[in-house]
Amino acid sequence: MTNYLRLSFDPLLPIWAMALLLTLVLGLGLFAMTRRMSGQAARIGVCLLVLFALARPSIISELRKPLGDIVAIVVDHSQSQRLGNRLAQTDQALEAVQTKLKSLNQVETRVISVAQNGEDGTHLFDPLSRLLADIPTERLGGVILISDGQVHDVPMDAQRLGINAPIHALLSGNKGETDRRLIVEQAPKFAILGEVVEVGVRVEDDSVPKGTPVEVSLSIDGVPGIGQRVKIGERARIAFVLNHGGPNLVELSVPPGAQPLTLNNKRALIPIKGIRDRLRVLLVSGEPHPGERTWRNLLKADPSVDLVHFTILRPPEKQDGTPINELALIAFPTRELFVEKLAQFDLIIFDRYHWRGILPTAYFDNIARYVENGGSLLVSVDPSFATGQSLYRTPLAAVLPAQPNGEIMDGAFKPQVTDLGRRHPVTADLPGSGAIGREPGWGHWYHAMGSMPLMGETVLSGPQAKPLLQLARIGQGRVALMLSDQVWLWARGYDGGGPHAELLRRISHWLMKEPELEEEALRAHTIDGAIEIERRTLADQPAPVILTAPDGADPQVQTVSLTQASPGRWTARVPVQAQGLYRLDDGKLQTLCILGPSNSLEMSDVRATDSKLKALVERSNGGIFWLVDGLPSFRPVSASAYGNGSSAHGTQWAGIKANDQAGISDVSAMPLADPRFLLLPLLALLLFAWWREGR
Repeated sequence: MTNYLRLSFDPLLPIWAMALLLTLVLGLGLFAMTRRMSGQAARIGVCLLVLFALARPSIISELRKPLGDIVAIVVDHSQSQRLGNRLAQTDQALEAVQTKLKSLNQVETRVISVAQNGEDGTHLFDPLSRLLADIPTERLGGVILISDGQVHDVPMDAQRLGINAPIHALLSGNKGETDRRLIVEQAPKFAILGEVVEVGVRVEDDSVPKGTPVEVSLSIDGVPGIGQRVKIGERARIAFVLNHGGPNLVELSVPPGAQPLTLNNKRALIPIKGIRDRLRVLLVSGEPHPGERTWRNLLKADPSVDLVHFTILRPPEKQDGTPINELALIAFPTRELFVEKLAQFDLIIFDRYHWRGILPTAYFDNIARYVENGGSLLVSVDPSFATGQSLYRTPLAAVLPAQPNGEIMDGAFKPQVTDLGRRHPVTADLPGSGAIGREPGWGHWYHAMGSMPLMGETVLSGPQAKPLLQLARIGQGRVALMLSDQVWLWARGYDGGGPHAELLRRISHWLMKEPELEEEALRAHTIDGAIEIERRTLADQPAPVILTAPDGADPQVQTVSLTQASPGRWTARVPVQAQGLYRLDDGKLQTLCILGPSNSLEMSDVRATDSKLKALVERSNGGIFWLVDGLPSFRPVSASAYGNGSSAHGTQWAGIKANDQAGISDVSAMPLADPRFLLLPLLALLLFAWWREGR
């Protein structure tokens, strides 16, 4: 404690008024002295005494307590700090720094830890600003940053943060670290299916000469693709083609190199949404019928669909002499459609088509090969499927998932979702399907064709639990067989109608391999700091999922058991913290998931460095110290010396500015112009002035 005395004034009049009166009194006194007027000195003394009383002077006694200096410490616990022994170095340094600063007289520490990094890298100065908001500027003795130097929000000048003290950086990691890095410079967010997509990349590696070739591997949704060799330090473009719509996870990777610091920046995950330019559908109706308009209306309602629709108005056996040019508006371009341009269609639909010789047998053989090579076929049959005019009597039988048994089942029935169909995405949760064992809430159909399933899955059943909708994968393509032609009754609202639009939409999207309708799928996405895992399967119980986290995460690998959310759909939720690429594998399917930005700035370059903090630290007269060289000592530096630009660090020591601030704990005041003490001198001066004038 220190007792500090000072003289204080609390005038009753404004300062300008007091100054004016004092000037006037002194002026009159000077005038009186030049004229040798008797008694004027006493009168001037009276006036000065009155002014002294009006100024109300007092002696202030302050009891002051010295206030310590405050050192702000920012500790980097971001993901790059979890590599190697950096985290151990950082924690040990923090403990040692706090111990050393305690040994200094009147030094207090404030610590903030930064564990989360944002989309644009590690931010240490935003948290530092929040920490400094509670620290008086005049008490700040210094700022200490404990980091690997990979900081992405370094300000140009510390003064902008209100820092008038040295900034010191204690760097973890090792000097001169080298690492290989894959950098994505340009990538599209959308791409048209079937067209070439290009991604701009660059590979950097400090340990090998520029121009050295290295292989960049490519995979899409975990499926390996064709890689490409690029030269280190040079820009390159990786070309590929997307083969399905919706989200595509494109992964690029390079070999890790000689001494990798992490594998995270050796790969990049690029989400690209695949879109179809135009969906080309060929619809062939075997004859005019009430349900024909249902198919046409559904397909024409989608503006992205280019529909080519032909209806066989009259079969060849009906000859009545009508001129050919009056039978149809245009000729049926069979060769153009089924030979020359067949591969250009995304979906082919045969609606109640009979084999009557209109299409040559070779064309059906072309369609079968089209399916095996990745095409999509939807067949909706009528009673002719059970006769000799059945499409099963053509080469198309090689790709049809069921064989007709000659039975035609007439009578009212409601289509039922099978047990397997409740797991299949095409019919799972179909509106109106009802609970297991209960009758669906949709309308009746009145005939179906009997068949013997050969392959695929039966997802809808008809009378006597016989197959009604059969789905199958044939080679690289897919086939759907609807064993009734009465879905149009739902479209007309007959008997309450039914979900015809949703059912046909799901069937067509499944045929065209839309990812959301895959019956065997492993998906993952991040939400609220956790990975949501979804497994679609037709099996009774899926295998556990092996989750592999990015480098530096804890744990690195964990086994996740799934729980059934609904028939055919199993889920799990795994809390995670580390940003980067996560891999999921259940032994059959693999997928990728990313937490944070697709190309994390935080992990793009993990080399310990002083380059990003150097300019700021030097402008603050602070120092940079590598923890591998040992921790510096700390010593006070006077505020005046620091203000004059003196360096606040040496090779082995770091300075803390001594501000010499104090807090006032008690204040007392002793007035010097007490009227009781001024009255006697005032009367004496007045009597003296009267006596002088009387002589």
